[in-house]
Amino acid sequence: MQFNAAQIASLINGKIEGDDTVSISSFGKIETAIKGQLAFLANPKYEEHLHLTNASIIIINDSQEIKQKPEATLIRVPDAYSAIATILTLYQKLRTEQMNGIQQPVFIATTSKMGQSVFIGAFTYVGENVIIGDNVKIFPQVFLGDNVSVDDNTIIYPGVKIYHDCIIGKNVTIHAGSVIGGDGFGFAPQQDGTFKKIPQIGNVIIEDDVEIGANATIDRATLGSTLIKSGAKLDNLIQVAHNVEVGNNTVIAAQAGISGSTKIGNNVMIGGQAGVVGHLQIADGSKINAQSGVSKSMKIPNTTVTGSPAYDYTSALRSQALNRNLPDMEKRIVELEQLIQQLLAEKISH
Repeated sequence: MQFNAAQIASLINGKIEGDDTVSISSFGKIETAIKGQLAFLANPKYEEHLHLTNASIIIINDSQEIKQKPEATLIRVPDAYSAIATILTLYQKLRTEQMNGIQQPVFIATTSKMGQSVFIGAFTYVGENVIIGDNVKIFPQVFLGDNVSVDDNTIIYPGVKIYHDCIIGKNVTIHAGSVIGGDGFGFAPQQDGTFKKIPQIGNVIIEDDVEIGANATIDRATLGSTLIKSGAKLDNLIQVAHNVEVGNNTVIAAQAGISGSTKIGNNVMIGGQAGVVGHLQIADGSKINAQSGVSKSMKIPNTTVTGSPAYDYTSALRSQALNRNLPDMEKRIVELEQLIQQLLAEKISH
């Protein structure tokens, strides 16, 4: 697929500086892009790459000041990072829209229903009473259990397993290897020291515009639903336990774990390898730093915590500063003690 500068500018409301007929057929990083590729520059400190790159078209910020005009055609926009996201989204959509039909071999239950322009890859299993919406793309080796619903424009990458009764919304992306709706970790201790399994008969509901990274696991509820709300973005290798709720537009980085029945608010940011214990409330706009261990509810919106156990971010920085100064403080205390001893000795001698 080829696009010229004029076409690209029209998609992102950009202003062209240079040849508007120059075309690109692929994308590249500004450091390594070659002729015929589109690149972008969002950080002003990398201006030197404008003059070193071989990219044919570069998207840059309106605010970017240029000392010398580069050879490439420039497209100026208010936010280059957002503009390239728009372009790449459209490009990916064009590629996936070309995928249609059902590859063989597959198993599709006769009670299942499919919309228009659906793609189903080889070795996929579609169970009883599954509903698949329009323009859904299901890559090879996907498992859809009985009564699963997958709404319009959703993409499910290879090897994803979605257990029975789970509901997937519109415009959802689930990356390879993720498991949606496995049993929650529910076991009742017995007097003899064994554990009795508690059946997990709920489901998982993933609302619209959610993205789930590779090899993530979202457990089904014991009763009711584990809920991932609209716009949430989950990275790779994340564990979401039974009956958890993840709020709208919340982002969770890789290797984080959320224990059962915790309710996470809207627009929360959780860093990589953070852990949140069960039955907590995390208020809207909260920020949890990487590798933090949250053991208490965060009830005040827009607060930030760090550490394990996690506590207020600003207080943590003060504590870190004090820790760095401890050797010097110890030296000063020893000197003061010596001075006091000397003064006492002089007083006694007099």
